[in-house]
Amino acid sequence: MRLGIISALAEEQHGLLEALQSPAKHVHGMREYTTGKLWEIDAVCVLSRIGKVAAAMTAAILVEKFGVTHIIFTGVAGSGDKNVHVGDIVVAESLVQHDFDASPLFPKFEIPLTGLSSFATDVALTEKLADAAAPFTRVHRGLIASGDQFIGKLTQIQAVKAALPAVLAVEMEGAAVAQVCFELGIPFAVIRTISDNANDDAAVDFMHFIKTVASRYAFDVIRNFCKP
Repeated sequence: MRLGIISALAEEQHGLLEALQSPAKHVHGMREYTTGKLWEIDAVCVLSRIGKVAAAMTAAILVEKFGVTHIIFTGVAGSGDKNVHVGDIVVAESLVQHDFDASPLFPKFEIPLTGLSSFATDVALTEKLADAAAPFTRVHRGLIASGDQFIGKLTQIQAVKAALPAVLAVEMEGAAVAQVCFELGIPFAVIRTISDNANDDAAVDFMHFIKTVASRYAFDVIRNFCKP
């Protein structure tokens, strides 16, 4: 296994770079990819930056230039369900682009030429990630929705939930990584710590959480995942 670990923001990956053994930095496409060993697993860590295009580009480069065989996206997300609370973790079983609509040419949410509106994560990686997260907080598994907008108003999350009732969390990158991995045949998983309730207080809650909690969760979960 050569594991690619993607996060959108530096705080979501804090501590992992320091944990890499024999790190080497490589700059490509305005991003810094750091290779090395994470608890005996060959790994490449990178920040994608925010949004679906940025995440898709990063995932493709990880595979095509750095030869990763598996990808994990770790970061934070807004809650998409009343039973999913700040501090909980959502491990994706599938991901959908909630802002994709090529109708009437294709059904809403369906990605043209794939026949799919959502992309399933790798079962083995998802199981292992959920087990790695379980000691730290409550873990949910299910649908995560991605879109190129920060969901920071109650009306926004209500609209997403009305269209996709099964959504547990909302973010801005995971479904793009999922599509790239599907098309390239790469096993992948997405894990998100809930930073806010995707409502009118989301922006303030997000910034506080990302600075105080997110990095600790990411480091501990990935450490549990990578250790034999």
